[in-house]
Amino acid sequence: MDDRTELSEFLKSRRARLRPEDVGLRDYGGLRRVMGLRREELAQVAGVSLAHYTRLEQGKADSVSDDVLAAIGAALRLNPDEVTYLHAIARPPQACVQAASQATPGLRYLLESFVLTPALLVGRHTQIVGWNDLAVAVFGDFPALPEERRTLSHLLFTEPFLRDLHRTGWERAAREHVAHLRVLLGRYRADAGLAAHLDEMRELSADFARMWGERSVARIRNRTYVLNHPLVGELTLYGELIALPDEPSCCGLDLFAAEPGSPSEQALRELAQQS
Repeated sequence: MDDRTELSEFLKSRRARLRPEDVGLRDYGGLRRVMGLRREELAQVAGVSLAHYTRLEQGKADSVSDDVLAAIGAALRLNPDEVTYLHAIARPPQACVQAASQATPGLRYLLESFVLTPALLVGRHTQIVGWNDLAVAVFGDFPALPEERRTLSHLLFTEPFLRDLHRTGWERAAREHVAHLRVLLGRYRADAGLAAHLDEMRELSADFARMWGERSVARIRNRTYVLNHPLVGELTLYGELIALPDEPSCCGLDLFAAEPGSPSEQALRELAQQS
């Protein structure tokens, strides 16, 4: 993935979603030849020269300062995750430890200790490197997949079971996943495995390619899934992705819980007894 192209296309996509009135400029009407703000309008709002902004949108960020990036991020109304991503892709990639993704004994024991909590250990490019039995009972027999396809991306975009499980919530879950992958790209730009994963997913899934092309950036935090499980019916789960900063090969620990005393908690008990 070419760094200059990514910076250029990201800035263009964020500029295209704004209208003059969104940034306090007057729209005089008439036909606009570009979607969203013009370059000169964006430069005006950011307080930078048009030439300076044009160079940046061409992917030439070698001399841009953090202050200029901050001003452009504010003018584009970027959210905090998008600001972090902009700063990441405007700088040379930082070397990252190329460690094999694996669950340490302590993490494996931790996963197994969760009785009513489906739990996954997720790697840098969403590979599932650890899990407990309840996660398999809820999300399907992903351990049976070849290791290279045992990723959250493959499950969401190539496995019919996951699409059926999410039903009407699949599009939202898929978009959240793709937006989070772009956060990971900003964080681990020097990771060849992540770049290869993104290339593969764009080839495998038209839905993934479409969503990736939207260039959304949003870190997964907490979320709610309403699933339609084939054995226990409707299942409402609350997900939390917990970062593991001392595990450089892993993105985090993904945990799911049901409201105490709810039908969904009872359904998890039933699945736990069967698994």
